[in-house]
Amino acid sequence: MRYASGTVPHDSAQRIRFNFCPAGVERGCVRPTRTTPACGGSSMKRWAAMLFATMVACSSGDWHTRKGDGTFYGRRAGDVWVRGPWEEIRPSRDVDEVIEQLCPAIMKLPRASAGAYGQEYCGAIYSVDGVYYASYGSPLGKTILMYPETRKQCYSPRFVVDDRGRASIIADYHSHPWQPSPMSDRDLWSHSQRWLLRIQFDTGCRVMKLIPHVGESRPGEVFAREERRWRLIGHILP
Repeated sequence: MRYASGTVPHDSAQRIRFNFCPAGVERGCVRPTRTTPACGGSSMKRWAAMLFATMVACSSGDWHTRKGDGTFYGRRAGDVWVRGPWEEIRPSRDVDEVIEQLCPAIMKLPRASAGAYGQEYCGAIYSVDGVYYASYGSPLGKTILMYPETRKQCYSPRFVVDDRGRASIIADYHSHPWQPSPMSDRDLWSHSQRWLLRIQFDTGCRVMKLIPHVGESRPGEVFAREERRWRLIGHILP
């Protein structure tokens, strides 16, 4: 099972050599402020609050989980499938136009921007007859408690179900439920790359693109979306 993940605070980008240092970035790493909910009291109270929120989410679910599991996404032979096209995303012959729409659409989903109590969503960008589409976002994955925050993970989809014909996947995408949040170590691992591209964004809709160049001698490239253009911000070090 391949997955995407995010952690706050996160020191992962030490593996990336950045070509510039935007505000808040040191040695290639965005160092966000703590996102622990202000619940007050002792460490035990904070743990209790996190545990309660997790239990509520798991027991009652939310509308996307209740409606979507088995309809918009699901599991097949140990891998995740997602359905497309997602009506929230306007198809285009320009894949960047599809990417531009992903973050605002995903942030409408339950707990997509809830920080330590949030939910990552994974999906796919694919083409049918030369037109690019996006799948629904899948919350399937696991949450690992890491005091005082949590690591979020959603599984990168292996299949797209589109009733109109064979879907050719070119990228996976996933969200991080906080900001600022760059790609994590796990996002960058070469063995976690299945498609040509990986798209990631945080709650501030800061969009990053990884071109892993798996199987090639050249290093992977990391880009940031700025003013409707991709700016190269680093290379993945061997």
